[in-house]
Amino acid sequence: MTRIPILTTDQMSPEQAKLWDDIKTEGGPLGGPHYAYIRYPRLMRAVQDVGFALGKTDLTKRERQIAILAVCRFWAAEYPWAAQARNGLKIGLDASLIDTINAGQRPHLSDAREQMAYDLASELLSTRKLSDATYDKASKLFGETELICLISTVGQYSMTCLTTSAFDVAPSAEMPSRLKPAV
Repeated sequence: MTRIPILTTDQMSPEQAKLWDDIKTEGGPLGGPHYAYIRYPRLMRAVQDVGFALGKTDLTKRERQIAILAVCRFWAAEYPWAAQARNGLKIGLDASLIDTINAGQRPHLSDAREQMAYDLASELLSTRKLSDATYDKASKLFGETELICLISTVGQYSMTCLTTSAFDVAPSAEMPSRLKPAV
């Protein structure tokens, strides 16, 4: 049970309900941390806009999703993990790759950019910075804008994970993938 009541649109203020409906029409996400964000519509709109912007970069869906899964695993955030594992399968990530990340292990990816997406996210989170070697390698694999967007995705999903964890937002039953205990 979430620590914050999940509002129905009839419990929302007119501004909240309109924003909720607008985002639903736009195809934006409305679960998890959005149950909290809707309480502050300006934040909810800003979060949605950042998510839409980061989803429209030259990063591939796979590169972005691998980084997102690394973030969700790092923060041990149940709801985002379940949602993003499901999304990873939808875009064609192998279940074995998702399981490897879930187990807290570094995947071995044949695509250098995908490997760097995982490695960069993991290093940035675990050390709170990037080594010169990782930055140099990432700079050679990704263009400047792509690198900014990859790093920003790590920040965006960290916010998502922290929000859902703080408010104890649990994944629904139709989200079967669950985090394994940290090793």
